[in-house]
Amino acid sequence: MAETVTTKTPAGGQVQCDVLVVGSGAGGLAAAVAAAARGLKVIVAEKASHVGGTTALSGGFMWVPNNPVSRRDGIEDTAEAARAYLRHEAGNHFNAECVDAFLETGPEAIDFFETRTKVQFEAASAFSDYHPTAPGGRSGGRSIKARDFHGQELGAELKRLRPPLPELTFVGLMIGSGPELKHFFNVTRSLRSAAYVAGRLSAHARDLALNGRGMLLTNGNALAGRLFLSALEAGVDVWTDAPVVDLVRTNGAVTGAVVERAGTRLAVATRCGVVLAAGGFPQDMERRRRMFPHDRANDGHFSPAPAGNTGDGLKLGESVGARVEDGYPNAAAWVPVSRVPRRGGGWGVFPHFIDRAKPGLIAVLPNGRRFVNEANSYHDFCQALFAASEKDKPARAFLVVDRPFLKRYGLGFVKPFPVPFGGQIRSGYLKTGRTLAELAAAAGIDAHGLETTVAAWNRDMATGEDHAFGKGSTAYNRFNGDIEVKPNPCLAPIAEAPFYAVEVVVGDLGTFAGLRTDGDARVLDSDGRPIPGLYASGNDMASIMGGNYPGGGITLGPALTFGYIAARHLAGRVAEEDDRAAAE
Repeated sequence: MAETVTTKTPAGGQVQCDVLVVGSGAGGLAAAVAAAARGLKVIVAEKASHVGGTTALSGGFMWVPNNPVSRRDGIEDTAEAARAYLRHEAGNHFNAECVDAFLETGPEAIDFFETRTKVQFEAASAFSDYHPTAPGGRSGGRSIKARDFHGQELGAELKRLRPPLPELTFVGLMIGSGPELKHFFNVTRSLRSAAYVAGRLSAHARDLALNGRGMLLTNGNALAGRLFLSALEAGVDVWTDAPVVDLVRTNGAVTGAVVERAGTRLAVATRCGVVLAAGGFPQDMERRRRMFPHDRANDGHFSPAPAGNTGDGLKLGESVGARVEDGYPNAAAWVPVSRVPRRGGGWGVFPHFIDRAKPGLIAVLPNGRRFVNEANSYHDFCQALFAASEKDKPARAFLVVDRPFLKRYGLGFVKPFPVPFGGQIRSGYLKTGRTLAELAAAAGIDAHGLETTVAAWNRDMATGEDHAFGKGSTAYNRFNGDIEVKPNPCLAPIAEAPFYAVEVVVGDLGTFAGLRTDGDARVLDSDGRPIPGLYASGNDMASIMGGNYPGGGITLGPALTFGYIAARHLAGRVAEEDDRAAAE
């Protein structure tokens, strides 16, 4: 007999819609916008007070092979090459059905958002795959990013958009990736860059005076803002402070959910289905203990993700028979982070994306020895750190530089000259020493090991080749280096005192271990059968990358695509029902 689950109508009553989306990051808003564009009535229920989820804190890149934005920029790519690359990257966890759906539909989804919504993209053709020499890998052209966005377009709704990560701003100013960031690095070396930075700071000061915040949104904040505006203009109801606490089933199908609003629970009945896009589980301490080997006691992992990303979507899916993919080699997208003391108490988290590739930086273990090509991807960096760390001890390392490096590039939360950094030394964030031995004592690094490592590093500078780990040997390494440094944009000596170090530990950019789905984004039960009426996108969906990290934007690219795929399938269900009704 088919199962029927009845739920007493909550005190808040009942509302009806075609689609309920749980979460408001890229995966959720993409599904909502695409469904509304097909004529469906959509409600987005966001647990937090702000819209945008982890997307609003991210770099905003989207990895979508053969996309129309890159094609316009002269990039030639094929689905076959991308498939070969993903097969290599995912290994035994290659999901042919979902990968093929992504590669086939990704370009279509980008075209839809670009032509039918407020989302606009820019090419990032020089941004290399993270393993460009692997089969099917490319030295650029698969990643794109959202164009900067003026917050004024959101009007009063801007206050509901999640602000960027404070540690990644400068006095609240969001700095765009790529050319804009280079202007800030070159502010003391180029009149053109100095004029550009002065203009940006002046405009930002005006925004602060008039609006109390910066109004030019960049990176992931721009993507989240554009999707949010697109949803509002499409007639989507976007609820904040509205956690979904239960799913409703009828005859085995998900037919709605219970949502809490203003302290009252109400039922949301869905004609088509529910899309889970609540951001994965980076702040779910219990699941992290089970799935993060370095965080068994919840003391070895520091995520910059929103505090509300506690695995709600995964738990909701499991409550109706779904299964979380638990076999990936990595349960999350790892990134080295430093912990930044905040004024007034508490800690912020700074993800180290770019500084590791700059010339004149090495990463060492507490024993003073290098363990990795520092310019490799953040995910690869952390995997190497895991492999090199002692068992049952925290995975941690130190980024070591000298005075010219700090002046030129900054280090983590420390900004380049002329921004003062004495406060970071006083807080303990930045360690310093007049000699390498003195730095080692201040940071807790073995002095002999550090001195030996730096001596070997400096010997390699004469040839421009890092003989130990090959820093600067790939297109991705060089992309984040300094093109003005020859012959290797990632190498420079560490020789001029004083010396500096920042400790890094492991964080994440989102979780990979999500709900298993098919190529239509339908959530599967433990037997691999679709659960009627239930879909997943974003980090609530098991990553199609198989627990690995092939390129910049491999979370947001699939999030946008599978949100679009889910909406397309939901609309197809309505069309089928309408056809049946007409036939009767």
